[in-house]
Amino acid sequence: MLKTRAKYHLGQVVRHRKHPFRGVVFDVDAMFANTEEWYDSIPEDSRPKKDQPFYHLLAENDQSYYVAYVSEQNLVADYSGEPVSHPDLADLFGDFQDGAYPLDFQMN
Repeated sequence: MLKTRAKYHLGQVVRHRKHPFRGVVFDVDAMFANTEEWYDSIPEDSRPKKDQPFYHLLAENDQSYYVAYVSEQNLVADYSGEPVSHPDLADLFGDFQDGAYPLDFQMN
């Protein structure tokens, strides 16, 4: 039985280890749950293992805002204390406080 525990939580600000972007976690998959086409598009020598948590991020870099899908091994916590400016943050989260974003939506 696979047992995984996500290192990062919803609303947490994280950074990519190798690429210059950061984002806010808005969903977590216990293990890889994207398409094989997406996975195969990553250079073979850089592909992360599939049996780890993968995070959906509202991401930003110096040029744009987007949604990213990133393996746990490629993330680090962002302790800069700087908010993320992604325009979709307000749809899911409350105002930035204490280095994170509190969930701010109703579930049915």
